[in-house]
Amino acid sequence: MDTDNKTAITTFILLGFGNDPELQIPLFLAFLIIYSVTMAGNIIIIVLVITDHHLHIPMYFFLGNLSCLETVYTSVLLPRMIASFLTGDKTISVGGCYIQFYCFGIPAIAECYLLASMSYDRYLATCKPLQYATLMSRKLCFLLPAVSWICGIMAMSLVISLMSQLKYCGPHEIDHFFCDLTPVINLSCSDTTLVTLAGLSVSFINTVPSCLLTLLSYVCIIAAIIQIPSSDGRKKAFSTCSSHLIVVSIFYGSLLIVYVLPQKEALREVDKIFSVFYTVLTPLINPLIYTLRNREVKKALRRVVNKCGIFK
Repeated sequence: MDTDNKTAITTFILLGFGNDPELQIPLFLAFLIIYSVTMAGNIIIIVLVITDHHLHIPMYFFLGNLSCLETVYTSVLLPRMIASFLTGDKTISVGGCYIQFYCFGIPAIAECYLLASMSYDRYLATCKPLQYATLMSRKLCFLLPAVSWICGIMAMSLVISLMSQLKYCGPHEIDHFFCDLTPVINLSCSDTTLVTLAGLSVSFINTVPSCLLTLLSYVCIIAAIIQIPSSDGRKKAFSTCSSHLIVVSIFYGSLLIVYVLPQKEALREVDKIFSVFYTVLTPLINPLIYTLRNREVKKALRRVVNKCGIFK
């Protein structure tokens, strides 16, 4: 397409959830509460994992890293969206849009690998308890989160480098609440074949294998739980495992629908809803599902409360 005689677009408008004035304040309050609870829950977990030596084991180390990832990408998206509900300013520069997508994409991809690492850790603890200490070494504990971050940085650097070569001539309205890949490149007047292929490849490579590994680990864990002789033990283990599977299914399922399945115009609004699942819902419920229901975490929180003299 000939773009030489067209004015280059330097800002986008994020349409978000519409411009109905009656909805702006309720949406502002709802997302402000969600963001506050999400940040509080995840920060509490990070602090507990760092300060309480009883939680200095692989499972809680991974959970602390998970909370750190979700704190990052939630903070990349929600504060700006919350501010737009209050001020009505929905503009964002092209450069700012790229930065937002880059800073969101890195921890989102890293979370895929970290969830797989966590499921592998639980598989070893459940199915190979005698070999657990040897297989899940201190070195491996540090290596797995580091590799997760590196994979996220490499994948997003590739996609952003290709996106930065695109030109935008109008329209400049993004029908989404953040700068996601497909809504942004759909506005380009350049050839987007290469960046579309790269985005699909990155999404598939970083999502599908980690999802399959996570599900396979939980299948093995469930098979081991079935063999527990105590009915109370089976019930407790199934309760924990099922809650983990629900969160994992929501996260991976919404990612696969948005980024891996073929994109169609009729599914645009549906994609926006599923985007809420992995950007807003999972960071909100993960602290509750993974840790705040956990007995050891409750004990650690009680120790911190008593040590600080709170409520005395």
